[in-house]
Amino acid sequence: MKNLSFFKRFIALFLVSVIFAGIAQAQSNRNFPNGSPRGNTEMGRNVAPVQIPNVSVNITEPQTGREVAFSVRLLVLLTVLSLAPSLLLLITCFLRFSIVLDFIKRALSLQQVPPTAVLNGIAFFMTLFVMWPTFTQIYDSAYKPLSDGEIGIEEAFRQAESPVRLFMYSQMSEDPTYISTFMNMAKMEKPNTLADVPTHILIPSYILHELTVAFKIGVILYIPFIIIDMVVASILMAMGMMMLPPVQISMPFKLILFVLVDGWGLLTTQLFNSVIR
Repeated sequence: MKNLSFFKRFIALFLVSVIFAGIAQAQSNRNFPNGSPRGNTEMGRNVAPVQIPNVSVNITEPQTGREVAFSVRLLVLLTVLSLAPSLLLLITCFLRFSIVLDFIKRALSLQQVPPTAVLNGIAFFMTLFVMWPTFTQIYDSAYKPLSDGEIGIEEAFRQAESPVRLFMYSQMSEDPTYISTFMNMAKMEKPNTLADVPTHILIPSYILHELTVAFKIGVILYIPFIIIDMVVASILMAMGMMMLPPVQISMPFKLILFVLVDGWGLLTTQLFNSVIR
């Protein structure tokens, strides 16, 4: 009991000391030293009010056909700009490179390494390397004269279209099957030269051609790795280890084979050779 009463007295004394310490601290904060600046929370009378700009949008009916044509042209331009990244990827060799790199990732049974963003970056810079002469020609014949005011927008578009058309046609020169297919579907006569093939026929033909070539390369890449999977699966079944996933056992052997043959160097070299003619 004595210990309990002593404990109660100690707690009461501690609380009283804390309260008096807080009161003393508050009193000391109120007493500012002489000459100390006083704070002012009032807004000065000479402060200019904030000016909010008045923004108004007026929609008027076009008065002439020229205004209608300008509105349509502006709408088409905005649409093209929104689709520009997709168009740039589809009319270059990026489509082939990205698909083949994704095939090799799946053939090696790799789920997260390398990431898809890394593969797309590799495909982008490989595309930039291959398409650099075409981009340089577009800059020299279209962009620079347009920026200097030597040619108009329509002439610049024609000058920029020509190198891209030549590149797409060069990839399909040995197998113009898709060009003939789209020409027949459009009920157009057989073209004699590249200039006779419209752009709206050339672009989808090139896209299907790139998909076909990329899938052919992917099938060839899959063959040696499928053989490794089949051998490993047969060995596991013969050992009675049917519950063990063959992919986990075959993946190291695939990586060893890919590293020993310098897979990345061999793959990129063959991709460049398939595009550069």
